[in-house]
Amino acid sequence: MEASITHKILICLGSSCHSRGNAENLKIIQDFVKERDIATAIDFRGHLCNELCKRGPVIEIDDHVFEEVTQSNLPSILRSHFDKATCI
Repeated sequence: MEASITHKILICLGSSCHSRGNAENLKIIQDFVKERDIATAIDFRGHLCNELCKRGPVIEIDDHVFEEVTQSNLPSILRSHFDKATCI
């Protein structure tokens, strides 16, 4: 039986967020999803600017917006959200 999408991750790939760290954050998210084998439960996509450039890099997880996301704080954001969630 195929798992259905239960979570959504949107990563801003607008020029400001991309250059301020979301280029690297993209890889961190991809690795996190792969390590936990939860790709089939997550709709993960990039999008262009959401008008929060001054507070970027911006990532949205299940309608929760995270601002100033860095390589340092992203792993704890992901663990905090997904280790508590049912992804399968």
